[in-house]
Amino acid sequence: MNNKINIAIDGPAAAGKSTISKRVAEQLNYIYIDTGAMYRAVTLLYIEKGKDIINNLGSVEISFKREDSNRVILNERDVTDEIRSQTVTANVSEVSSFEEVRSYLVAMQQKIGLEKGVVMDGRDIGTTVLPDAELKIFMQASPRVRAERRLLEEEARGNDIDLDELTSQIIRRDELDMSREISPLLQAHDAVLLDTTDLSIEDVEAQILDLAKQKIGVE
Repeated sequence: MNNKINIAIDGPAAAGKSTISKRVAEQLNYIYIDTGAMYRAVTLLYIEKGKDIINNLGSVEISFKREDSNRVILNERDVTDEIRSQTVTANVSEVSSFEEVRSYLVAMQQKIGLEKGVVMDGRDIGTTVLPDAELKIFMQASPRVRAERRLLEEEARGNDIDLDELTSQIIRRDELDMSREISPLLQAHDAVLLDTTDLSIEDVEAQILDLAKQKIGVE
């Protein structure tokens, strides 16, 4: 596998993008970039410091400590756990819709992708961030199944939340992501659609790896 490619994995909240992307990157020895974590990091700052941060994004530095489970570093501060709070989750769609935020983070993400060998997941990777990615995947699953997956994550963090409420939150998040004016959640015309509702993590990983190896073999 000498010919490195970029892999864009898009889809709605809790479709399994991060889990799958991380596993695919490990198998290919590629760099994994969780763009959702980047938007969550800016959202955390927005909550802490207010709207002024939107006009001062040049001071925001985000990196990933890959040797330690891809932990998220915001201005030299480990915010991996903080950015998964319910407060951040409730505000991330709004903050992500700001043109200044999207422009700043997209430029950062595109710079990362220049060297190839990147697996990047989000909501606008195949359409906006890496439109020339050699392999594009759009993952989806039913809102209920996605809520069940998110519930397991929340319970693991010690959070007590109702499944029906989680389902409603995910549906609202989908509506916000798909209706925003700037880089809405869309399936790229050349993306492979994968419905993960009835698939295991291993099944999805295997399918994407097969597609990636085909692309690598012909590039």
